[in-house]
Amino acid sequence: MHLSRNSSHALLVFAILWCTGASFAQQKHSGNHDSKPLSMLGQSTFNSSCSGCHGLDGRGSDKAVDISGSAKVRHLSDGQLASIISNGIPGTGMPGFHTLSALQIHAVVGYVRSLQGKVESRKLPGDAIRGKEIFFGKGQCSSCHAISGQGGFLGPDLSSYASTASAKTIHDELVKPQRTPQTGYTPAVLTTTQGDRLEGLIRNEDNFSLQLQTNDGNFHFFSKSELSTVDRRENSLMPTNYRESLSPGELDDLVSYLMTASPEASKPAPRKKEEDDYE
Repeated sequence: MHLSRNSSHALLVFAILWCTGASFAQQKHSGNHDSKPLSMLGQSTFNSSCSGCHGLDGRGSDKAVDISGSAKVRHLSDGQLASIISNGIPGTGMPGFHTLSALQIHAVVGYVRSLQGKVESRKLPGDAIRGKEIFFGKGQCSSCHAISGQGGFLGPDLSSYASTASAKTIHDELVKPQRTPQTGYTPAVLTTTQGDRLEGLIRNEDNFSLQLQTNDGNFHFFSKSELSTVDRRENSLMPTNYRESLSPGELDDLVSYLMTASPEASKPAPRKKEEDDYE
């Protein structure tokens, strides 16, 4: 294709303007982190890089430790936290986030401190002693749940469940009108090809096998070829009528007990030590 001199000149100007604009846009995009308020930058970086293992509230999961409620983590220095975020911890599941800028790491440290502050500033809505009586008595919570080794096994262990959650979050969870069973806690009735009927919770399952824990605590492992029917129940075993069976004051007492039941919640905060390890 042949272009006239004027056409060539116009095309060159357009190319220069386009490149300049693209460069400016790239610079603007790369500077977005700097233009964000530090708290927003810390939260967004934490949510994208850390919450997958530590949870959005920092309470931890089966993949990583609690970094908001743990006294040991709370008393690490900012420098130690920054080093852990940047370099990770060799020999553990904690990786180093080498791609984060110094500003992002500083912002994440600040955001973790804000999560820890929320833990320390929680106020109990009721009487934790009366709440313990409700947990092991009227509320019948201990028939399924255990705290510090006391209680049942059909529901999740609640020893550290509410160590960092707000009172409102716990209250709202207690009075949910509908619940979906968590993985590992799906109620089911199995019928084997031999005609045996078993009722309990599906603890583990894959394409070929299924593990059921019956209400007496025993575990039963089946190849799926040994089962004629698997009747899964859609509703969780967790009651949905606490708003009716417990008064508002009793609910507040129960929430307070859950908030203080964690061993971590009852420990006095240790003095700050720069040499503390993060494990």
